[in-house]
Amino acid sequence: MNLDRDGGCLCGAVRFRARLTGTNFGVCHCPMCRKWTGSALLGITVPAANVEWTGLDHVAKRQSSAWGERAWCADCGSALWFRVTVDGPYSGNLELLIGTFDDANGLRMTNEIYIDQKPDSYAFAGEGRQVLTRAQCVEKFPLLASE
Repeated sequence: MNLDRDGGCLCGAVRFRARLTGTNFGVCHCPMCRKWTGSALLGITVPAANVEWTGLDHVAKRQSSAWGERAWCADCGSALWFRVTVDGPYSGNLELLIGTFDDANGLRMTNEIYIDQKPDSYAFAGEGRQVLTRAQCVEKFPLLASE
């Protein structure tokens, strides 16, 4: 399977080519992700070094917590990535939003986090993924406790 994916924002000002390291992606239902995307965040972890960008001068960023940054196209508002900004096992990676891929086929949802904060108005179909509550996320990733 080809793990190269092209993508970009709604207006095309920002484009990327990402070399994925796998096909598994996750969903986050935390309040910040829902506010930022307008729904749940569906993202795939990619080493920042595996992404080539064009149009970075159109990207706006915000340090949304003590440990994380969110980026979007300043022209059209499309959410582009989430990045952990503190040293640790997740630094150096981007969480690319799979909705920005030109072709998101062949990817597999393997985890859903903050499930206890998901609105009851929607649910994802299928089985076989890890599902964690906020408390379980904080236990697994202590830096989340600072939210």
